[in-house]
Amino acid sequence: METRTLGNTDLRITRIGLGTWSIGGGDDEYGWGPRDDEAAVATILRALELGLNWIDTAAIYGLGHAERLVARALTAWRGPRPYIFTKCGLVWDAQGRAAHNLKRDSILRECEASLERLRVDAIDLYQIHWPAFPPGSSDRDIEEAWQALVELKQSGKVRQIGVSNFSVAQMERIRPFAPIGSLQPPYSALRREIEGDILPYCQRHGIGVIVYSPLESGLLTGKMTRERIAALPANDWRRRHPDFQPPRLARNLELVEILRGIARRHGCSVSEVAIAWTLRHPAVTGAIVGARRPEQIEESAPAANLRLTETDLAEIDAWHARTAPA
Repeated sequence: METRTLGNTDLRITRIGLGTWSIGGGDDEYGWGPRDDEAAVATILRALELGLNWIDTAAIYGLGHAERLVARALTAWRGPRPYIFTKCGLVWDAQGRAAHNLKRDSILRECEASLERLRVDAIDLYQIHWPAFPPGSSDRDIEEAWQALVELKQSGKVRQIGVSNFSVAQMERIRPFAPIGSLQPPYSALRREIEGDILPYCQRHGIGVIVYSPLESGLLTGKMTRERIAALPANDWRRRHPDFQPPRLARNLELVEILRGIARRHGCSVSEVAIAWTLRHPAVTGAIVGARRPEQIEESAPAANLRLTETDLAEIDAWHARTAPA
């Protein structure tokens, strides 16, 4: 599988990496319903067999459970060791309630806990998960958090450092302390906001971009119907999200039909088209693709080799122009 250098780091990553938010599962407010640990480990191993060379996780996914599953899979893996990317800044209390903390001491404790759960000596890419959480709250501690990541890199506990969900203004605030290796923003054929200023900024400053949710949490797979959404478990966060409810859902499913037509022309899955659309942008180094079962990552992985035509791209652009909110 083709690899590219991630920004100013020395990491050569495949165009697709495995995301582990969904396999964390659990009953917390960001859970995906009941979890199947055996299927999760099998999915990680299948992703590695298919040639993906990086796994993206976070401490908050399943309140540490996703990181433990990654460690369990790596224990069983006999091939080349993949890169492990994880994140900091979201912590939880004894009741499982999430809170945001970018203070130095908290970041250092989080790193030690992730190293222990992952069973590794060093994290390949350590990222600030959110500059503010909930989004829109205070981001006053981002400089302190970034300097803590620099400290961890200098100590050898992490190899490269990056950020997630940062704006251009926030990246400008921390960049004087150390180069930003990568940014992890949301990006999909449905959600294009970063094209305006964030992607050009990353290109200018040599910041790698690994986008998340290219499939919009299942919406752009071609398999998410109104009936399936209605049947989601009560502890699946998607039941409560506006993108999965009227009136947005009708517009979103209209885009899926556009992608389905493109998929027919290429003889591929809708998921492949949605992922390939994000990879076509020159600023995007790779895409994080979540999966809960081996067959899901088998369906998505070929997107790394799919090249969409100008006609394909024009169809998606025309849909955006026609349906953009006034």
